[in-house]
Amino acid sequence: MGILDFLTGEFIDVIHWTDDTRDTMVWRFEREDHEIKYGAKLTVREGQAAVFVHEGQLADVFTPGLYMLETNNMPILTTLQHWDHGFKSPFKSEIYYVNTTRFNDLKWGTKNPIMLRDPEFGPTRIRAYGTYSVRVTDPAKFLTEIVGTDGEFTMDEISYQVRNIIVQEFSRVIAASGIPVLDMAANTADLGKLIAGAIADTVAAYGISIPELYIENISLPPAVEKALDTRTSRGLTGDLDAHMKYAAAEALRQGGEASGAMGAGLGAGMGMAMAGRMAGPWGAVPAVAPVAPPPPPVEKVWHIAEAGKTKGPFSRATMGQMVAKGEVTRETHVWTAGQDGWKTADDVAELAQLFTVMPPPPPGA
Repeated sequence: MGILDFLTGEFIDVIHWTDDTRDTMVWRFEREDHEIKYGAKLTVREGQAAVFVHEGQLADVFTPGLYMLETNNMPILTTLQHWDHGFKSPFKSEIYYVNTTRFNDLKWGTKNPIMLRDPEFGPTRIRAYGTYSVRVTDPAKFLTEIVGTDGEFTMDEISYQVRNIIVQEFSRVIAASGIPVLDMAANTADLGKLIAGAIADTVAAYGISIPELYIENISLPPAVEKALDTRTSRGLTGDLDAHMKYAAAEALRQGGEASGAMGAGLGAGMGMAMAGRMAGPWGAVPAVAPVAPPPPPVEKVWHIAEAGKTKGPFSRATMGQMVAKGEVTRETHVWTAGQDGWKTADDVAELAQLFTVMPPPPPGA
């Protein structure tokens, strides 16, 4: 660098930054030996903030606007005040531009499944992923806590840490929410707000915020999803007989539209299947369920009244034996459960038959 170029630079000093990388969060203005001249013009555009560091200490933060760096508003000494040092000022200053716009479409996701207790499935595991955005809200804190002296700090250098914070809070919030897995899809917006609010204080310590956090998908393990799909398929089938009739008719229609013998054969086969009222999922005719036999009849028992006392109960077979021995006659009073009071044996149809079974006395007896 020639002396003429250096002298020209001493009288014209414009400090500004334009970024087209889309991922740079902090950029340090490079100056000869980090010397900022007296009267330099500092341009800070919308979506930017300029952090002034003087002699290793953070001096001021400039919001969007045009500033003149002079001794009446800046506590710095410039090279024009130190001609005796040959333009080599002993005071070094740096300016860091901080991008305060949103960094959108950043990805996050669970590396390992999250264990939770579902009210319907019991203990299960889920995975989730989505997107989020980051914005620098406190340039001074962000510079001191995260960036340090990095001359060009990009979003990739902090995205891994932010993702870890999101996944940790997601695991805690989702496990404590008590929302069934099948209802999580309807509550992703609310869950995203809960997680963003839960991590607000943590990321605020870094000087950043999470304006938006979206949950794009919450998934179950493959084995559980397969079982759920099977269960859903059974539920959609509804009346299996009606479903198979519809499927057979649809196949018959498609077979009729097909050309050649294949189409005719397919249509005839489906027609026979429909005529046979296919009900099994593999086309088998269901076996007729056996009819259960009726319950066995309840056998009645009788009590006998003789001389003011009761005897029994006796079965009908025993009563028949007693009739044969003459111990029970047509005038004997009997009673059974459900009968309206005592009746003579001849008045009870079931017992009256016992007297007709025995042969009458022989003639002349």
